[in-house]
Amino acid sequence: MQRRPSLWPWLCLSFLVIIADQLTKAMITQHFALGDSQHVSSFFNLVRAHNAGAAFSFLASSSGWQRWLFTAIGLIATGLIIWQLQVHRGQRLISLSMSLIMGGALGNVIDRLVHGHVIDFLDFHWAFLEPLFRGGHFPSFNVADAAITLGAVFLIADELKKMVSGRAP
Repeated sequence: MQRRPSLWPWLCLSFLVIIADQLTKAMITQHFALGDSQHVSSFFNLVRAHNAGAAFSFLASSSGWQRWLFTAIGLIATGLIIWQLQVHRGQRLISLSMSLIMGGALGNVIDRLVHGHVIDFLDFHWAFLEPLFRGGHFPSFNVADAAITLGAVFLIADELKKMVSGRAP
């Protein structure tokens, strides 16, 4: 009887994402006041921003109910991801993507529960973004957001790989 691959490496990866996310946010809150910015390069600043909404500050100006909605979504997503990790044991790319998404989602859930908002601090800006974003500044984000995005990219890559190989449903 063949042994099924363990979920532990993927759960540990999610945990490492959470740790990296929370440590970087702690450093920012320790050294930056809300609204502070530190120039790092011609296209990058460290900032301290708070986002009570979701991606691109969606629903950020709502009265506070969104905190609980996005917390619930993150927790429900975590449950679904753990189930998907069990279903897709042994499939490394999908497991990697799910682990990154779960770690990022839980990192932001922790912020919502502890602070009532998500702490963002990575500020990239380029002139070509000016038509889309004020001053060419892409909305600030954090390690959790980057992990979610990278996980989504890997998830798409996994689906494209299946399509190319003819294994797509």
